[in-house]
Amino acid sequence: MLKDHAKIIHAIALSGEVIGRKKLQKMIYIAKKMNFPFQERFQFHFYGPYSEELTLRVEELCNMGFLNEVKEQKGGYYQYRYTLTEAGEEFLGEHSVDMPCLGDCLGDINSQNARFLELVSTILYFDSLPEDEVKEKVLTVKKSQKYTDEEFANAYQYIENLKGMARQ
Repeated sequence: MLKDHAKIIHAIALSGEVIGRKKLQKMIYIAKKMNFPFQERFQFHFYGPYSEELTLRVEELCNMGFLNEVKEQKGGYYQYRYTLTEAGEEFLGEHSVDMPCLGDCLGDINSQNARFLELVSTILYFDSLPEDEVKEKVLTVKKSQKYTDEEFANAYQYIENLKGMARQ
């Protein structure tokens, strides 16, 4: 059990700071789809793939003092900012996590905006379907996002780039 907690702490430590719960969900999901050994189960939700397990694990890590969660008001909504605490660093020192290349992938994923990550993660969620069906599904379930052909092309290229990074 603590091994899975350590993986989440490790991911946030490598990222430096993650701004947004949605972004954290997408980062872990995309990393999992790049074959990094995250164990959280995801199902399709309003903003794309979502894991209740990940939400609970992050909450536990905050309660244990390993992660710092700062709630900021951003216009009409709240945004959450996650960083590793000193206790979290100590915990990581005692629980080694071996995931080469994860830092490069997460650094890149973390630099993307949430809208783009929502598209990428949704494409990956339906990746067992042919590309034209994936596009049709995404355009149906994400109708309000009004993704363009260019955004789809960028997302597919991005996925290929991440796969290359994850294999290095």
